[in-house]
Amino acid sequence: MMNVIIIVAIVLIAVFAIRQSVSHFRGEGGCCGGGGGSTVELDKSLSGPVVQEKTFHVEGMSCDNCRIRVKNALNRIDGISAEVNLKKKLATVRYEKEVPDEELIEIVQEAGYVLKA
Repeated sequence: MMNVIIIVAIVLIAVFAIRQSVSHFRGEGGCCGGGGGSTVELDKSLSGPVVQEKTFHVEGMSCDNCRIRVKNALNRIDGISAEVNLKKKLATVRYEKEVPDEELIEIVQEAGYVLKA
């Protein structure tokens, strides 16, 4: 009887782990899906001189696909150019005009991450 209980427990743990893995790689839950090559990184250069540079902490990134999503979200904002470091969880933003931090925070939040000054 004890062997049956142990086997049932192992099977339940295995089923739960497999379901979580499948969910993760489909992009459900807390991550973007693991970077299956579906996100294209958009580089952006500014047309005017850089008037300011700020570094922000980014929460919620767990893979290179996450990094690209944050960078692309920031680079959609007119007047800024961004680079994002996954390991350090930092976004470096260069400005050619004034853009409120709230605007950056909001667009990154819409992408599913948290930007902190």
